[in-house]
Amino acid sequence: MHLIQEEIGLPQIKIDRVSDSLFVFVVDPLPQGYGTTIGNAFRRVLLSSLPGCAVTGVKIKGKNYEYSTIEGAKESVLDMLLNLKQLKVKKTSKEPSIVKLSAKAGEITAKDIQVPSDVEILNPELYITTLEKGAALEMEIKIEKSVGYLPASTKQETETEADWIWIDAFFSPVKKVKFMAENTRVGQMTNLDKLTLEVETNGSMSPEDAVKFSANILQSYFSLFNEDNLQVEPEFMSDVESISKKQMEEEESKPKKESYTPIEILGLSPRTLNALINGEIGSIEQLVKCTESKLTNLRGFGKKAANEVRDALGTRGLTLADD
Repeated sequence: MHLIQEEIGLPQIKIDRVSDSLFVFVVDPLPQGYGTTIGNAFRRVLLSSLPGCAVTGVKIKGKNYEYSTIEGAKESVLDMLLNLKQLKVKKTSKEPSIVKLSAKAGEITAKDIQVPSDVEILNPELYITTLEKGAALEMEIKIEKSVGYLPASTKQETETEADWIWIDAFFSPVKKVKFMAENTRVGQMTNLDKLTLEVETNGSMSPEDAVKFSANILQSYFSLFNEDNLQVEPEFMSDVESISKKQMEEEESKPKKESYTPIEILGLSPRTLNALINGEIGSIEQLVKCTESKLTNLRGFGKKAANEVRDALGTRGLTLADD
């Protein structure tokens, strides 16, 4: 970690959960330039390297060509394929799954797809097609879990299964990543960085898990450059443990501020309140440190006022100090 972190303290990470699928991460303070360095690294990994699910192929009874049509169907096979590319799926196993769609007349949506226990459709309202009365649709859909982008041409070259129509597949669960680096300050240092990272997913993985996965990938690659874990010029490096210890010691050395609760909230009579304030007792914290004998020595403070104060403190579970 940069040596300057010993002066400015450890970066703090604040997470704003805009929705279940959209999080905003704010990280500061960072050394100058580190907002862009960290933000760009996260953005590239988030968009390219996270595992997700996608439809890779479709098998329709009696059709083996994407530009064909189905009698009684409002959409062509191509339009159906384009709709299925928008299918959001969560899958617990790595192996490919074959799900089935068997439908007759009416509007057909993703909720009509029959899925096994390891597959969950996250947008069951997704429109696929509309069938006229008497029409029928028999379809098998291949769903795979992988990383990155897989063109249909690759599947055509490697797969031997007949009658399948292969689809370009983009597996990443991340829909959008945006980062912004701006200036922030700590004390007199005004050239520090604040990183704002906005991550939106399709719901199959939370933005928080997506960032954790990306951090693990980056860490695994960076560690290859120092497999022996050797410290080079250690006097110009700092670590989380030493910075945390230093911050804790600084906090403990600071004088603790006493809380101040205005005495007016006790609802005392004006005569009693004025007597206390004139005696330089302006807070409840100061009052409970006083003994009854000390209060009775105040000008204008008598036995009646002492009883009033005792009753007012009693309603808050407080008492005067013992004589």
